[in-house]
Amino acid sequence: MKTVGQLVRIRMDIRGRVQGVGFRPFVFRLAREMGLSGWVSNSLEGVSVEAEGSPDVVNLFAQRLIREKPHLSSFEILESRTLEAVGRRTFEIRESQTAGTPTALVLPDTATCADCLRELFDVSDRRYLYPFVNCTNCGPRYSIIESLPYDRQNTTMKRFQMCRACTSEYNDPSNRRFHAEPNACPACGPSLRAWDTQGHVVSVREDALRSAVRALRQGATVAIKGLGGFQLLVAAKDDAAVRRLRLRKQREEKPFAVMYPSLDSVAKACEVNECENAILTSPAAPIVLLRRHSDDLAPSVAPGNSYLGVMLPYTPLHHILMSDLDFPIVATSGNRSDEPICIDEREALERLGRVADLLLVHNRPIARHVDDSVTRVILGDIQVLRRARGYSPLPIDAGRPLCSTLAVGGHLKNTVAVAVRNEVIMSQHIGDLESAASFDAFRRVVNDLTGFYKVAPASIVADAHPDYISTRFAARSDAPHFSVQHHYAHVLSCMADNKIEGPVLGVAWDGSGFGLDGTIWGGEFLRVDDAGWRRVAHFRKFPIPGGDAAIREPRRAACGVLYELFGDVGLGMGELPPVQAFTPQEGRVLQGMLKQQLNTPRTSSVGRLFDAVASFIGLRHRSNFEGQAAMDLEFAADRVHTMDTYGFRLSGDSGLSRPFIVDWDQLFRGILDDIRRHERVEEIAAKFHNALVEIIVDVARRIGEKQVVLTGGCFQNRYLTEHAAPRLLAEGFRPYWHHHVPPNDGGIAVGQVLAAALEQEKPCA
Repeated sequence: MKTVGQLVRIRMDIRGRVQGVGFRPFVFRLAREMGLSGWVSNSLEGVSVEAEGSPDVVNLFAQRLIREKPHLSSFEILESRTLEAVGRRTFEIRESQTAGTPTALVLPDTATCADCLRELFDVSDRRYLYPFVNCTNCGPRYSIIESLPYDRQNTTMKRFQMCRACTSEYNDPSNRRFHAEPNACPACGPSLRAWDTQGHVVSVREDALRSAVRALRQGATVAIKGLGGFQLLVAAKDDAAVRRLRLRKQREEKPFAVMYPSLDSVAKACEVNECENAILTSPAAPIVLLRRHSDDLAPSVAPGNSYLGVMLPYTPLHHILMSDLDFPIVATSGNRSDEPICIDEREALERLGRVADLLLVHNRPIARHVDDSVTRVILGDIQVLRRARGYSPLPIDAGRPLCSTLAVGGHLKNTVAVAVRNEVIMSQHIGDLESAASFDAFRRVVNDLTGFYKVAPASIVADAHPDYISTRFAARSDAPHFSVQHHYAHVLSCMADNKIEGPVLGVAWDGSGFGLDGTIWGGEFLRVDDAGWRRVAHFRKFPIPGGDAAIREPRRAACGVLYELFGDVGLGMGELPPVQAFTPQEGRVLQGMLKQQLNTPRTSSVGRLFDAVASFIGLRHRSNFEGQAAMDLEFAADRVHTMDTYGFRLSGDSGLSRPFIVDWDQLFRGILDDIRRHERVEEIAAKFHNALVEIIVDVARRIGEKQVVLTGGCFQNRYLTEHAAPRLLAEGFRPYWHHHVPPNDGGIAVGQVLAAALEQEKPCA
């Protein structure tokens, strides 16, 4: 080390989760405690630190900085070097540096910490019952930031001038609000208003909270402006109120999430294991799907569902409301069907004025919409099904250098992603691109991510489906663009999630994806390595009369299977539930479509096979939301314990010159035999799932790749994943499934970025 007398100086440049988590105050306090001089500063890349002192103390400082860093922080890169000591006398926090290329992480919003919660309910504290309490360990981040670096003037809090007391905290190194950018109190910060549906002020501040509590107790629907947008709240035990919300929101049967006052109250209604407990109470505080063991909620909250989407209060506003109510409430996105959530109170008046009876609003602007994340536990670990609040936009480590790329995802459960260095920055959940409002939200998120990191994409990558709105967006851009096959993107996303490299056997099963042969794929086995991918097996194809209409009508998929097996004779099997589900006139139209192949695409989709089985055994002929029939089938299978299965056959020679075909002829004939024998629905559902597991194992044996990746929307199914992975392991394979990247279409943007990197013929600069 270079010295001035007995002094040495160290320079540390740190990238990772180091802005907005109290990292600079921590460094400041640590350096002062150890008697070091120097400085710490935010930059567009992360945080930079210089410290001077005796060699032993400087070395210990570097070790403690790594070991004792704030619990919300993490390091991706730490570069350290020695410089000539200059003899500084003090240690200071310098103004943020604004030069360079932005690579610092934008952090997610996090749940109220224990310290802030204690203050919230302390009658002697000046923030008693203040619904915007926060500190460096918790509170809004992604929902309020407008640009990097993360400083107050770059957030929506810039309009609020801190009072003398808050300013003192902000400038006090010993205070946990030292440089807490959203710092505020009742004297200087945001405040609440209760509005009627015409926008007239009903009450303010504490009275506004009381108005909302009173309305909820009386069975009203309350729209609250939360952290990342509006939520619609209603008492979860009031069936009339919940049904009224469904009618107004135009949401027929899709389950509602429920917020409980405490973990103890959750445990009275649901099974909660140690992992689920940890996720519920984590800083991300997502919705967690839990198995129900009580029916004390309104039947219309989650009709026919064995699981309940549960969350705990995660903002001060939620904590205050739930402490007053002390009963569970439905807490669902503040939107109508197929729309993004509202983030502005005036917009909410227009869009939610006929849904809610009262609006609880505040004057802290929301920079972008951020839905609640949805998770479940599979095989003892988290699986994120919808990645948003608490997780986005944290990066996914790609494990390789990436070129400047924008990936625009798919059509359903859309997310977008950008490549920054060797990381994929994945957006929050945007949703289905079914409306003009959804597409507007999509474009705003694209501008957000590319703007934060000043990404001028060298390429834009989209799904191969030519009619997806996201694909058309890419085609209209000025940057070079190309498409990636849907299921290949699924496999790459799971590989990135598990930080593995090829070769792998990717088992990609979902409802639909555009196939290279012009048909609809969805039951795919792909061999993937750095050179590309090859389809090595797939399910036998069958016709789906009505095309997209079959997504909402499982009976159509069932009749397509019957026609594939038996021709016209199959549609004459009037004793079968799917045939009975059509009127004679509808049956004749259906038969004509199948015979003449009119609007009757062929598919290899396992998702549609789930639908067909659900219709065959009379569980569901029409679905009110995507995947409902498959969920019914999973719940039925979950109620029995059997190792019995159905037969199947793999046709083809080696799977190398041409793909194996998974022929399900025996499987469905076995189901029909069981139906005629009046076998229990639960037994048939379980045997079908078990057959799918054996198909995976058989294909894996024949292809011979040890790494097997389970991906696509079908692997949201807990029964399927929790049976397939152990079977593969028992046969000597290494199975991988999703954890932090959704297995559904919400994860394919990550795979698209990886595909773009593999396509590059020349290394990036």
